[in-house]
Order: sequence, then structure tokens, then C-alpha cells
Amino acid sequence: MDKTTKKKNLALEFILLFGLISALGDITYEGARSIYGSYLGVLGANAVAVGLITGFGEFLGYAIRAVSGYFIDKTGNSWIVTTIGYAMLISVPLLALAEHWEIAALFIILERIGKAVRSPGKDTMISHATKHIGSGFGFGISEALDQIGAIIGPLIFTVCLSSFGGYKQGVQIMWAPAILTIAVVLYTKHKYPNPSQFETITVSGGAANQKPQASKRKVSADYWLYSLFIFFSVLGFAGFPILSYHFLFQRILNQAAIPTLYAVAMAIDGLLAVFIGKLYDRMGIKVLVSISLLSIAVSVLGFSTSTAFAVISILLWGCVMSIHETVMKAAISDITPVADRGKAFGYFNTIYGMAMLIGNSAMGFIYERSVLYVILYAVIIEVLSIAVFIAFINNLKREQRKRS
Repeated sequence: MDKTTKKKNLALEFILLFGLISALGDITYEGARSIYGSYLGVLGANAVAVGLITGFGEFLGYAIRAVSGYFIDKTGNSWIVTTIGYAMLISVPLLALAEHWEIAALFIILERIGKAVRSPGKDTMISHATKHIGSGFGFGISEALDQIGAIIGPLIFTVCLSSFGGYKQGVQIMWAPAILTIAVVLYTKHKYPNPSQFETITVSGGAANQKPQASKRKVSADYWLYSLFIFFSVLGFAGFPILSYHFLFQRILNQAAIPTLYAVAMAIDGLLAVFIGKLYDRMGIKVLVSISLLSIAVSVLGFSTSTAFAVISILLWGCVMSIHETVMKAAISDITPVADRGKAFGYFNTIYGMAMLIGNSAMGFIYERSVLYVILYAVIIEVLSIAVFIAFINNLKREQRKRS
């Protein structure tokens, strides 16, 4: 076996190990996320509170990634923050202690902070390994494995709600996958202590593995236009908690059906991930415009009073999440230099989180006044995102002409 093939196989093994970590982690936190909206509602929270709590949690879940990413770029060590972040998964089973929605909100936010701490390290390490198999394909494999856990977790809550009629049994079960996740993280860290060695940097005199030096150039206009497009597309994207709140309290679906539907969405997310990743590798970043178009359909169908439309909206919601988790990350990996990768993921995720905070909060506030206004809000924002996307594509073309 030649050196290149060996490195490719090791890189694939590393991605698969992180897929196992993600699957176990997703059993824990995606299971809980499938019932956040309805659980908060049962504990007494209204739509505004659900929107603010989940929006603020998502904001922290992305904003803190800038700090985590900066730490990675400064130290070159992704494992410290990644391990700490996965250890914070224990906040999910601790939800069983919540008797009031305010306490549940605290644990939900802590779970999102843990996600924020670990994600830049995880994404940065995977990005090194994907260079041997294709960025889109590599992140697609990671997302597909990730979603196995995202299917199992919600189904655990489906069984608990249909058999026992309560949420606490479900969150107590989450102790097992949370502890297993931490164990596999420690094993992978021991086996691959320096994943940055997967990525080869070309220098004068040949290719060699060298420690990346910090880039002195400013972040490109392409990067900021790309981030602005993502900001608007996420701003108008309805989160699952506000949708599930609508389904439950408008009596469109019963409480046991909601986590089941979430599991189906996660299955679509995983099944579509590799295909979307391959499509990105072949067609490029223009595939991202589908986010805006699908997000419009999610809101129009999801905030109706039809059970059939509700189901279709969540299937489309899973498609959008698949694109979020694969192509968005692959694009960041491809448009930023390796030395600034952690920082780029951090900045990007902060922008993403800000959009989630504003978008979820706005939808919760508007929902209390008129469901129709929520739909109009989503459509207007997504149309704006398409306009920004067109500007982004035009700028890419200008840059390409300059280089040629």
C-alpha cells in the first residue's frame, strides 16, 4: 500500500470514528431537541418564550464557536475544546430535574453551549481529513453517520411518550449515550492526537506536512457575502421548536407523533447528506440557493392547519437541515485557508447563531399575533436571501475573471 492510499484510509477511518461520536452524541441531544418546543409548552411556556429560549440557545450554540475557533487557531489544539464540549452533553439527562420551564430552559441553553464549544474543533479536524476524499463527500459521510443518532434519539422519546406518557423517562435514558460519547471521544483522541497532519500544504520545493502559519490577509468579500446570504436564509427558516409548538397547540399532531416526525426529518437529513455533498463537489456552491426556496415551502406548509401539509413541511425541513450541515461547512472549508479554518468556522457559526436568535424570536413574537404574518415574514426574508445570493455569485464570477 503506497503512502497516499494509506493516508486516505486513515483519514476515512478518522471520519468514521467521528461519525460514531456524532451518532452517539445525537442520540442524546437530538432526541431532546425533538421535544424542546412541546416540553416547554407542557411546562407552561408560551410561543414567545419558546421562540426566545430556543433562539437564544441556538445563538449561544453558534456565537461561542467564534471563541472556540479563535482558541483553536491560536493553540493549534482542537481536542481540548472538543472534549469539553462533548462532556457537557450531561445537561440533557439533567433535564429530568426540571419541574418548571425556566429550569428546563437553563439545561437547554447549557446543552447548546456544549455544542458551541465542541463544533469548531470537530469541524476543523474533519476538514483536514476530508481533503483526501473531497470536502463535500467527506462532510456528507460525517453528516450521514451523524443522523443515525438523530433518528434513534427522537424515537426513544416516541416510545416513552406513547408507552409511559411522560418526558422524564426519555431524558433519564440519555445518560447512557452521553457517557458512551465521552468514552469514544477519549479513544479517538488517543488514536489520532494530531489530525492536522492529514492535510498537506504545498510549498516551494514540494508538498510537505507543515504547521499552518496564521494568514495575514483579510477575510475575502466572497466570505462575507456568503455569510450574509446564510444570515438571511437562516433568519427566515422556521426552527423545529416553533413548528412543533404550532403542531401541538393547534392540535394538528399529538405529542407522541412530534418526535417521530423529527426522527423522519433526521433520516432524510442523513440520507440526503452524501448526495448533496457529491452534488456540491460536482456543481459548486450554486446548489445553496435551494435553501431559500425550500425554507419558503417549510413555512407556508408548516404553519397551515393541515396534518398532511405539516408532515410534508417537516420532510422539507429535513432536506434544508441536510444542506445546512453539509454544503455550508464544505464551502467554508473550500473558501478559507487552513491557517484560518477554525476562525472562519467560528465567525460563520456566530453569524448563523445570530440569525437563529433573531429569526426564532421574531417568529415566536409574530406567532402570538397572527400565523399568517409568520408566513409573510418568512417569504419576505427568504426573497432577500436570494437577492444576496445572486450578488455573491456575481462577485465570484468577477473574481474568477480577474484571476484568469
